[in-house]
Amino acid sequence: MTRNLVLVALVASFTATQAVALDVAGLWLTPDGASHVEIADCGDGTPCGSVSWIDPAATDATRDENNPDETLRSRPLIGLEILQGFERKDDRWRGGTIYDPEDGRSYGSRLKSKDDGTLEVKGCIGPICQTQIWTPVSEPAP
Repeated sequence: MTRNLVLVALVASFTATQAVALDVAGLWLTPDGASHVEIADCGDGTPCGSVSWIDPAATDATRDENNPDETLRSRPLIGLEILQGFERKDDRWRGGTIYDPEDGRSYGSRLKSKDDGTLEVKGCIGPICQTQIWTPVSEPAP
């Protein structure tokens, strides 16, 4: 009986951890409306985010042209992983990075799922952060 209770507790704990781990998962529209970022499990219980769509009316950029590494400037932006390296801390993800293809730089990043269904995304240089609110996308772009 005790062994069964321990097993039930372990399963419940694992399920709760999985639910928390996926609180930022989904398809998100960036504030400028120019791109979608898909956030999913990296395979280790932490979130990773990749560009899944770019509005051709908003930009003609399709390659990572501003990357400081010349060998990476021809890689496509669609599929490019721009969010990675996060650790769970209370009600948010911290310690990750966000890559900005517009300037070719990576910044410290934090993610937090908001009660209204939006996603708070912070890009930071040291203690100074810029906050964006990303909105969920109900259907993928064509």
